[in-house]
Amino acid sequence: MLIDQLHYISQPPENGTHLTAIEKVLQAGGQWIQLRVKEQPEDVVLELAVQASRLCEKYGAKLIVNDYPELALKSGAYGVHLGLNDMPVAQARAILGKDKCIGGTANTFEDICRRVAEGADYIGLGPFRFTTTKQNLSPVLGLGGYQKLMEQVRAAGIQLPIIAIGGITTQDIARILQTGIYGIAVSGLLTQGVDLAGNIGLIYQKLNLNSKQTIC
Repeated sequence: MLIDQLHYISQPPENGTHLTAIEKVLQAGGQWIQLRVKEQPEDVVLELAVQASRLCEKYGAKLIVNDYPELALKSGAYGVHLGLNDMPVAQARAILGKDKCIGGTANTFEDICRRVAEGADYIGLGPFRFTTTKQNLSPVLGLGGYQKLMEQVRAAGIQLPIIAIGGITTQDIARILQTGIYGIAVSGLLTQGVDLAGNIGLIYQKLNLNSKQTIC
């Protein structure tokens, strides 16, 4: 399964939509898009997912749909990301099949172990710091939280890619990676950014990638 080290979580910019934000990130070199649409009817989310899937195909990128396995399947997305209170991974796997990517949110070591046992392909671990992007935020982990959790991950022999998420800035990346984290997910950093190509290039440079994707 191909998991990029830089995930963009979509949000509509001040003057635009999820799709305009996604296309700008794709044009600037983003390779992994998570469509995260809240408080909208499923038919609206499906239409956005279909269009986002076409955009990602155009730019050779991967689309993940947040929350909705059925819509991920219908739209031709690469996979789905599930929150802690969403459908179980096994149920989503039954819908999507073995070839689709399934990511799962975690906030504690118990959550991480649960995701591994469920058969998730990657874990989104956070939040790193407080962020207004997400409602009902789990307890903030901070750098110390990541260090402790990643020590537990290594001790348990867990090798699943773990993605840090939640209010991350470019200045945080090097310190976060030192904990053993595989990659990062950002939203506002790119949605509200000016020089997107420069930002994405800098992030990939900090991630120390020789290529933009790694086989796990």
